[in-house]
Amino acid sequence: MTRRAAPNSGALLAAAATGLLAIALGAFGAHALKGVLEANQTRDIWNTAVLYHLVHAPALLWAATVEPFLQGAILCWVLGILLFSGSLYALALTKISVLGAITPIGGLLLMAGWAIVGIRSFKS
Repeated sequence: MTRRAAPNSGALLAAAATGLLAIALGAFGAHALKGVLEANQTRDIWNTAVLYHLVHAPALLWAATVEPFLQGAILCWVLGILLFSGSLYALALTKISVLGAITPIGGLLLMAGWAIVGIRSFKS
């Protein structure tokens, strides 16, 4: 689809921060927040947030190193992680159900990022 390019430093930073934060939040949920998540019965919600968050870290890393640079996909994925995983993290901790209304917007952004990758693959 694309060839290797000089990595984009901003996108690499986003990939590194995303991966680091996903691992930290996964561990935090499994240990420090275990009691809260069990009391709220939201451990599965937390784990879903971590899964989608972590899956997109290597995708961001890849997108930062290909030419042409996949800026649109990166933007969609970063915003998607913030809205999808972020709303699920908040929902798991607070049980404020209205936060669940934000989650699908994040999911659509995650899918849009993958759609951009697919579209760009046909163009190259």
